[in-house]
Amino acid sequence: MQCFYADKRVLVTGGASFIGSHLSEALVSAGAQVTVVDDLSSGKLENLDAIRNDITFAEGDLRHYGTSHAVTQKQDIVFHLANIHGGRGFIETHPAEISQNFVIDGNVLRASQENGVGHFCYTSSACAYPTNLQVAEPALQQRYLREEMASPFVEGAALADGEYGWAKLMGEMALSAYHKQFGLKGVSCRLFTVYGPRENESHAIIAFIAKAVLKQDPFEIWGTGTQDRNFTYVGDVVEGMMLSTARIDDCRAINIGTDEITKVSEAAKTICGIVGHRPNDFHFDTSKPEGVHARAASIDEQVRSLGWQPNVSFEKGIRKTIDWYKREVDINALANDLERLLFER
Repeated sequence: MQCFYADKRVLVTGGASFIGSHLSEALVSAGAQVTVVDDLSSGKLENLDAIRNDITFAEGDLRHYGTSHAVTQKQDIVFHLANIHGGRGFIETHPAEISQNFVIDGNVLRASQENGVGHFCYTSSACAYPTNLQVAEPALQQRYLREEMASPFVEGAALADGEYGWAKLMGEMALSAYHKQFGLKGVSCRLFTVYGPRENESHAIIAFIAKAVLKQDPFEIWGTGTQDRNFTYVGDVVEGMMLSTARIDDCRAINIGTDEITKVSEAAKTICGIVGHRPNDFHFDTSKPEGVHARAASIDEQVRSLGWQPNVSFEKGIRKTIDWYKREVDINALANDLERLLFER
């Protein structure tokens, strides 16, 4: 894979973000000439500290077409991660902001085609899958979601998860349209419940770690706690995205996620155990957003097309993430700001 990226000019949109910064580091290690564009609305320059002297950084808002056109010039590959996003608390309370992702995706795709970009990796999401496949009733639930189950062109396969999910499904469709009309090469990577260092408290895993570090008791879990997720470590996700971009060029979608399923309540208890917090009670707040009941990736296509699957276990990834969080967190500031952080980007 390193040979594929060596000396390639690679643009990472949203590259100062949680996932984008890890991807940028991996691309630099693979020998790529990396440009990062980010408006720093949620991304952080300090996420790029380790590679700041090895990349070109451009601060810009991709909702403006001029920015999209400028940064995609002379690029061989574009990894498009820039979007307006947050945890469940943010996306369910900011639907109008989320809808601006249609503009961002349209601008970056159009500019990439006009500037002759060779390969385009669109960062999609498990939220593109129909919500009626992710319900609690076993007879209706699809335990492992396969790529063909989400499609804007198949009856019953287009019922995405809110504005964010629809934006991602339409982004996939737009990439396929550019492939069909102009021959643009690329892939859509559907990411499943990514976690790891540099993520923030608006997402479940970091929220649980924050609450455990603060010794919250009773320990609050949003929803019933019975929701299933396949929490996937960010290092695995980056590897999957880079492999997909190197090996797939027909703009089809592929899942990037583990097949290890963990209930949300068990994730919280595992984190409490590792941190050393033993709450007297767990409070399940069903007034808060909880998302779909069951969400996990089929890894069949990963194995078939990439010869690969994620290899970081949930416990190993959680330990790495806790170690990072304890080094970075300001306990006093966290105690004062946690409730706000749970709903921010």
